[in-house]
Amino acid sequence: MSKSQKQRFLIVSLILVLVGAIGFSVYQELQPKVIRLGVFAGSNWDVPNGASYKVIDDVIERYEKKHPGVKVVYESGILKDDYSAWLAAKVLQGDEPDVFMILGDDFNTLSELGVLQDMDVMIQKDEQFHKDAYYESALLAGAYQGTQYALPYESNPMLMFVNRTLLEKEGISIPKSDWTLEDFYRICTQVTKGTNDNGVVDQYGVYNYSWFDAVYSYGASLFNSEGTESYFGSEGVNQALRFIQKLDGLTGGYAVSAADFDDGHVAFTPMPLSEYRAYNPYPWRVKKYAGFEWDCIRMPSVLNRDSKTQMSTMLMSISNRSKHKALAWELLKDYVYDQDTQYELLENSHGISPLKEVTQSDEALALLQDNAMDDYEIDMKILNEVMENAMNSSKFRKYQGAMEMADYQIKQIINQHESIDTGLLSLQRKINKYLKE
Repeated sequence: MSKSQKQRFLIVSLILVLVGAIGFSVYQELQPKVIRLGVFAGSNWDVPNGASYKVIDDVIERYEKKHPGVKVVYESGILKDDYSAWLAAKVLQGDEPDVFMILGDDFNTLSELGVLQDMDVMIQKDEQFHKDAYYESALLAGAYQGTQYALPYESNPMLMFVNRTLLEKEGISIPKSDWTLEDFYRICTQVTKGTNDNGVVDQYGVYNYSWFDAVYSYGASLFNSEGTESYFGSEGVNQALRFIQKLDGLTGGYAVSAADFDDGHVAFTPMPLSEYRAYNPYPWRVKKYAGFEWDCIRMPSVLNRDSKTQMSTMLMSISNRSKHKALAWELLKDYVYDQDTQYELLENSHGISPLKEVTQSDEALALLQDNAMDDYEIDMKILNEVMENAMNSSKFRKYQGAMEMADYQIKQIINQHESIDTGLLSLQRKINKYLKE
């Protein structure tokens, strides 16, 4: 083969390779892009919900219309109890979804492992996205060590549920929104008594008000923001445990049970908003609490202006390894930032929107009133205040382990009537040692 023939052959070969590469590129572009979504069946709040996929599917339908050539898929039938293990397996295989829901106990671990996309990067590039549209507490639920790794999809604040029938029988008014721990204890003292003239106490003030609830009521912090030091020996935690001891003393050592509340023999119990919304409407109210009427109010505090409330938040995020981050970001926003989606979620689930404009809207009020008693109106000002003042659990890797240690020892201190001062200082030393290991 002559030199000119070799040159022609080389040129033809290069042209064929180039044409093939272009053709393959065009073929790939014509293929639908697939965005994988990670979701689970049922309610995140463990209450009845027969429409768990409705919002998911409706968002996908709208998204695919806006993005021709993009297909969103998810694996259906994964139960909430199995979801963490399913997601962990996907992460280990390097095959996690592009966009996925995150259960509360998994967020710290996923953030620490670097699985989640830095949301601050996505937010800074999007001029249409404004972080101040969210309640601050809900937004912070998706932050880890100063970086936003997830965004809030739905929130669920803790409220105090009131047995209206019992209080009315005792001639006691339902507490106002600015009630304090002193008011709470006074009412518990009034209602704790025997009602059958046999000397046996069978009516009680409160069920399931924990030391953790009391810590929130006192506005105390348990850890520093870095998770390197604990504050269990602080005055606020000390006072919270003394308050729990006072409450326990009203029943003479009897452990008030869920059955006591279900049967209408207890005035108060802390419950998340989701349970109020799920069980108050007919027919669920008849199935769950048939013998009395009940409603929700804000949790009490040591000072009425200092009220803090525990809140759980369902988060969603993007995989740091996603090959379609721009498309994944648009899908994520359709779930967590789109107001139409959030209104639909409010209608089909049992929490509350983390978006201020949605929660404060007339539409939200109308939906929540459907969950209320005929003669009781939910005060949206109170619900807004609860969202504004809600607190999330601390965000550091050893949080769950530290809280398990604390819960065990604090229950021992309370149940065995140990010295609170000595017990809490000992606990603080143990927790601090654990945090530094």
